[in-house]
Amino acid sequence: MQLLKTTLFAALTVSLIGCQSLFQPASNQPITPQRIAWEHTQPGCQADDCPLVNIDTLKFTDQPQLNALIEQRLLEMTLDSPGDPLPASLQSYERNFLAGAQPGWSSYLQAKVREQHDGLLILELSSYLATGGAHGMPGRRLINYDRKLEKALTLQDMLLPGQEDAFWKLAQQAHRRWLAAEKLDQDGEYQQTWPFQETANVALSRGAVLLKYDVYSIAPYSSGHPELKIPYPQLNGVLKPQYFPGRG
Repeated sequence: MQLLKTTLFAALTVSLIGCQSLFQPASNQPITPQRIAWEHTQPGCQADDCPLVNIDTLKFTDQPQLNALIEQRLLEMTLDSPGDPLPASLQSYERNFLAGAQPGWSSYLQAKVREQHDGLLILELSSYLATGGAHGMPGRRLINYDRKLEKALTLQDMLLPGQEDAFWKLAQQAHRRWLAAEKLDQDGEYQQTWPFQETANVALSRGAVLLKYDVYSIAPYSSGHPELKIPYPQLNGVLKPQYFPGRG
């Protein structure tokens, strides 16, 4: 009898787990993209310092809007200024770059999944351009893709109406915490040289809302890409309820 009870309990548990998975929204199920990567050097170059382009991106099955968005954002990271025309494709960018590149020049573009949770896909895009000088120039962009809405979220999409000022005040507090953690909170000259700035790179990560900065924004090149974190409890009344982890 005891064996029968144990068997029935185990069967019921498996059944309940199966039901939970069955009724979980499809947008909450993790998706695995295909990695698309290549590296090409300048045609005809046989030297050790041939110019090169390295692409490492993602393709999601049955997600043409998302795939187009990733390519567009990567191409935007190649522009010298916002008003420049966008290359037609990654392949077109590669051809144009290699056609005019000098020895030693290189360009790297990458897209990766940073997190998936609550129907959100958090993507991090990276670039690195070396065209001479002491060092190359890295770049970062974040995408918060809402799979239910099939769109990339802006900060205005994430926040309750009229709460943008409150959000940036919390970001300034996060900046002060970052300064303290880096032992820079007593360095007045540093803070005058590298004051707080707003950023478009905001991510709804699972542990906290993340703000990621480019080099030379709030810190020198040697600091890389600083990250500020705003804990979710501080965002009650500021962030839309559906974007708190566990509520999506």
